Amino acid sequence: MEGRIKWVEGRRFVASSQSGHAIIIDGPKSAGGDNLGPSPMEIVLLGAGGCSTFDVIEILKKSRQDVRDCELVMNADRADEAPRVFTKISMHFIVTGRELNAKAVQRAIDLSREKYCSATAMLGRTAEIACSFEIVEI
Repeated sequence: MEGRIKWVEGRRFVASSQSGHAIIIDGPKSAGGDNLGPSPMEIVLLGAGGCSTFDVIEILKKSRQDVRDCELVMNADRADEAPRVFTKISMHFIVTGRELNAKAVQRAIDLSREKYCSATAMLGRTAEIACSFEIVEI
């Protein structure tokens, strides 16, 4: 896997992935940025959430669950001093579907957290990660 980061100006960068996608990274105004894109640590958190949600949907589909939507709400705390690593991450999955089995949803989240999600495996070395879920029946 390869990536490239190109400084634009101020605290703004363009990050390009090997697959040809690009995003703007910027800092908040308090750090000299213009707040035109997520900060680097926001991207780390979102990457972990995307990885885990990807897994959960994949596992639920393979379990033949009639999942129609999945939203992940995340909150994270960081260390007060550098390096300001994540110390706590809360991941709350809102899974929508028909006749979803709560045990299947819990299993999908557990498998992602314990086996498949590379991003949460890395972050779990410095952060306590707590997962919860709710099911919305349609």
